[in-house]
Amino acid sequence: MPIKRTDRLNSLLQQVIADVILKEVKNPHLPPLITITNVLVTSDLHYAKVYVSVIGTEEQKKKAIGVLQQAAGFIATRASKQVTMRFFPALTFYLDETVEKQARVEDILMGIHEEEKKRRPL
Repeated sequence: MPIKRTDRLNSLLQQVIADVILKEVKNPHLPPLITITNVLVTSDLHYAKVYVSVIGTEEQKKKAIGVLQQAAGFIATRASKQVTMRFFPALTFYLDETVEKQARVEDILMGIHEEEKKRRPL
């Protein structure tokens, strides 16, 4: 199966946007533990959804998404200098909660295994 252009672009934008956020976005309200988990560019290349994982409380996560959304223009401008495109996509940031969901599922499965061990006769 051939790799689509948008798939390569998603991967490149993920790296570039993460680099810009890490090195150039200076905001005291932005937690230090932020990871860009995925970028999805629309087929017309005008919009990009940026999924972000943030370690912290719910309030810190919401604040981080707000800060990133306010800095979206700055981030896009800085990232566009590293990626050659006719139009750089407009960025929209979303909270990616898959890591927390995965941890919850693992906790539930561990609880089930512990319960099974308790119920087995020796």
